Amino acid sequence: MLLAAALAGCGFQLRGSAELPFDSVYVPAAAGGIALDLKRNIQAGTNAKVVDDPKKAEAVLEFSREERQKVILSLTGTGAVREFQLRYLVSFRVRDSKGGDYVPQSTIQLTRDVTFNDSAVLAKESEEQLLYRDMQTDMVQQIMRRLAAAKRPQA
Repeated sequence: MLLAAALAGCGFQLRGSAELPFDSVYVPAAAGGIALDLKRNIQAGTNAKVVDDPKKAEAVLEFSREERQKVILSLTGTGAVREFQLRYLVSFRVRDSKGGDYVPQSTIQLTRDVTFNDSAVLAKESEEQLLYRDMQTDMVQQIMRRLAAAKRPQA
């Protein structure tokens, strides 16, 4: 009982269902893994329905760019890589059928710094893939928050 009272007193609240300013949305399948994650999140956690035809959708999500980069941050004295940075960048917009923007052209970039060790190359490759997957999950959550904060375009 004491724990429940403490949680209620601190303002903790389950995430629940997000209210989006549209009832149906088209998410292009050709956008890669992020599109599938977004479809799942929209269907499971919002009031909107994902449709397969952009003509039947009240809103259309358009990806203009999805890019993964690996940039060297530092080198050892012998010239070997000591540390690198993973970057994940997504540019998108959400428009209605008349061309108005629910969410104007936006770019989100996430980064993670990773140390590198020549003696653990396979482990570092696995870590890199896990970090990219984690960044994709974070990206989906950020896009979902922008969708929830979107306003209906002015007519």
